[in-house]
Amino acid sequence: MLNHRKILLVHPLGYRAGAAGQDISRVANLMPPLGLASLAAYLDAAGMETAIIDCFANPDSDGLIEAHLRSERPAFLGLSCTTSSFLDGVRIAELARRACPGIRSVFGGPHISALKERLLREYPAMDFAVAGEGEETLRELMDGGFETPAQVRGLIWRDGPEGEIRFNGYRQGLELDSLPFPAYGKLAGFPAAYKLPIFNYPTVPNTSCISSRGCPYACSYCDRSVFQRSFRSNSADYLYDHMRMLRRTFGIRHINFYDDQFTLDRRRVERLTDRLLAEPLGMTFNCAVRAEHIDPDLVGRMKRAGCWMMSLGIETGDPDLLARHRQNPDLNHLAGKIRTISAAGIRTKGLLMIGLPGETEASIRRSMDYVFSLPVDDFNLAKFTPFPGSPIYDGIRELGDFDEDWEKMDCMNFQFVTRGMTRERLEELFREFYERHFRRPKVLWGYVAMLWRSPDSWLRFLGGLGSFLRFTRSTRRMLGREEA
Repeated sequence: MLNHRKILLVHPLGYRAGAAGQDISRVANLMPPLGLASLAAYLDAAGMETAIIDCFANPDSDGLIEAHLRSERPAFLGLSCTTSSFLDGVRIAELARRACPGIRSVFGGPHISALKERLLREYPAMDFAVAGEGEETLRELMDGGFETPAQVRGLIWRDGPEGEIRFNGYRQGLELDSLPFPAYGKLAGFPAAYKLPIFNYPTVPNTSCISSRGCPYACSYCDRSVFQRSFRSNSADYLYDHMRMLRRTFGIRHINFYDDQFTLDRRRVERLTDRLLAEPLGMTFNCAVRAEHIDPDLVGRMKRAGCWMMSLGIETGDPDLLARHRQNPDLNHLAGKIRTISAAGIRTKGLLMIGLPGETEASIRRSMDYVFSLPVDDFNLAKFTPFPGSPIYDGIRELGDFDEDWEKMDCMNFQFVTRGMTRERLEELFREFYERHFRRPKVLWGYVAMLWRSPDSWLRFLGGLGSFLRFTRSTRRMLGREEA
């Protein structure tokens, strides 16, 4: 007999477990599945019983999943999927059906919200899917809604003997302060099992935290299918209490706020920093900001309250290319804000993409010149990927060659090649971008300074040196084969 009050929540890995050690992005950055932890806390508060298995933190998890299903007999399996992990989620749902006949799989996440009915039509292993926010939809589904699915807002389901796919429409977003704090304690090994990106934090233990949902902007490359173009955030008092809980319960000393726009609500940040200065928690933090929503006064206030690093989306240093893909494309304004952050003593990180539609070798070199002219301490260069749900996705094949292999759509592969470029040349320029960055004296000195600013980062770097070298060698071998 299956228990309809129980659900196993799974974060799929997205590839075979044996390849986890070679995944450089996983070695350098292992983030807790905050969405699943939030769902677990909400469902537990509603009287359900939840468990979480994070296959990213524990790659060889098939045995764990099967053992849990056989011993606990949950009636539901919840899978949160990105594009690259979706097919692995389907595999896990099939595994679950064999281990626990009668179990119902429920898929959620950005890939599902973007493609909705198409997925249930093509993948019979999916019993239900959730578009948008999942807390209330999942609770209603478990609380008898699986028998009357037409009444559950946010649900995608099969109707009748013909299996017609129906979507009940998005539900209104929750008041975020009404939610319990995420169930971090249900993540095996938390916090030690999770790590922020190397050289992106001063001390351990550390973790990530999400204090808002959504973004009001509509850049061409961003998927907004889960939260649409809405923006909601926790209040300053709720956020302070969240930080205090992490400090007292888990000893957390540094937090990365994984919000799209941490400073969009300026008054909220002012209230939070006032509270942190009046009642210090002994914690530091990182956040992502847009140039339009910071100024010297706010940056100085955040520095005093413990801000250690700010990340900004630069995307490209070519003004014409940027104007095609982003709102408010003012690179001079952005440069001024980066200098403001650096002058305040806050570490700066630039977030860029290479291979955008319309990209040329000249535009990539303009990006290099732009980034290297600024006091950017660190940067992340993603390989542009046209995700389902992004404004550019529907017409992407008119702009270049797109190999829509979902398992490789993780911003680590050039699945799209814009007209006038080749995949081989993009790979060469990608490698050159990073090599030039690491040869800059200021950057090199910055990493030397991490010996005392972030000693744990150096320990991790040295411990993972084999993975980094294998990644470098495999990249060079791949380029050599393609050139031949």
